[in-house]
Amino acid sequence: MKEIPNLSFWKLWNISFGFFGVQIAYALQSANISRIFATLGADPHSLSYFWILPPLMGIIVQPLIGMFSDRTWCRFGRRIPYLFVGAIIAVMVMCLLPNAGSFGMGVSAAMVFGLFSLMLLDTSINIAMQPFKMMVGDMVNEKQKGLAYAIQSFLCNAGSLAGYLFPFVFAAIGISNVAPKGVIPNSVIYSFYIGAAILILCVIYTTLKVKEYPPQLYAEYHGIDNQEKEEKVNVFKLLVKAPKAFWTVGLVQFFCWAAFMFMWTYTNGTVAANVFDTPSAKLLKDGVTTLVLDTQSQQYQDAGDWVGILFAVQAIGSVLWAMALPIFKNRKLSYSLSLVLGGIGFISTYFVHDQYLLFVSFLLIGCAWAAMLALPFTILTNSLSGGHMGTYLGLFNGTICVPQIVAAATGGQILHLFTREGSVPPEVNMLVLAGILLIVGACCVNFIKEGKN
Repeated sequence: MKEIPNLSFWKLWNISFGFFGVQIAYALQSANISRIFATLGADPHSLSYFWILPPLMGIIVQPLIGMFSDRTWCRFGRRIPYLFVGAIIAVMVMCLLPNAGSFGMGVSAAMVFGLFSLMLLDTSINIAMQPFKMMVGDMVNEKQKGLAYAIQSFLCNAGSLAGYLFPFVFAAIGISNVAPKGVIPNSVIYSFYIGAAILILCVIYTTLKVKEYPPQLYAEYHGIDNQEKEEKVNVFKLLVKAPKAFWTVGLVQFFCWAAFMFMWTYTNGTVAANVFDTPSAKLLKDGVTTLVLDTQSQQYQDAGDWVGILFAVQAIGSVLWAMALPIFKNRKLSYSLSLVLGGIGFISTYFVHDQYLLFVSFLLIGCAWAAMLALPFTILTNSLSGGHMGTYLGLFNGTICVPQIVAAATGGQILHLFTREGSVPPEVNMLVLAGILLIVGACCVNFIKEGKN
């Protein structure tokens, strides 16, 4: 088996550069979906259900992309055609989703339009995102994979930083961040437009700069014989043969990604209530009147902008901590410590009522995010060999999607348990729960088995 040659820093950079644009789209989705649907009229207890679609599409789409691209080759490569098609669809949907309340539809119709757009957006982001992880597995040797995923982590966080800041920046330069009832503010709409433009430019750059290994050379680098090339993919057999790292890292992933699903869903309401003193309003649903935050108020929309700042701070914390991770010689120690710091950050939000002091909380949360982006894929790809790299990475995405689906499906019911009659739902309690989940995940790091076994 031929050894994959070392690549220059800039070749490693080019492989992942398009990830910057994809992550802007993902950040805009993550930071604004709860805000968009709450503005359209969603009840806080129902918000988590809107978040089921993104991971559900991921668990369906990413294994398929991995399986199909493992067996694809054309003049543009094997992974690149998929990321380009995904990016084109994402750009179109990004121009539609934030306009869900602007087409004169009723609340129910606007919700359905928004849900359909969200489904298409997350499907296309998944199609575009997965090939970047696969190309590192395809084109980078074991010695350089740590650096390659570190570059990918940096570009991921840089893209997140830009996406999170756009609404705040647009509001700061005078673009309105409030709108009539049921209409998304222009500061959010324009953010999606700019994000779409950057996404397509970044993907075009990677498409032009990266040349994937042709099939014969790829087979030589990965020790694939003709029989393995012709072998039909049986997902269940692959799962049975999966290395122990696949399952043990997956256990840690379950607690981590459930925690971050709660963060994306409930941070907006937490900051609006605990920091910006957003007034409450009565919501009549099915003949029952409940108290919710007033999404038309200036305080709520200001809180929405500030959430973008907090998520940007998290991205900065992630970049800084990612640079510190290589200092640790013990990978498990760095992984578990990162998750504990993130857990402390989540729990601290319960006690913080100052918008600037929340920076500390989200810097700590960024430590967990840095480890989640880099370490699981480094551990997994070092344990894989052969012609099913893409399929395995697609299946491994299930360890990201399943916990998010579980968290989204149960979040509303858990929040109901915390809510007292006649009170606004205490969404901050969900962030405390997220912190506890991260600490449990840190304990599970001890079960990880590394290596090709």
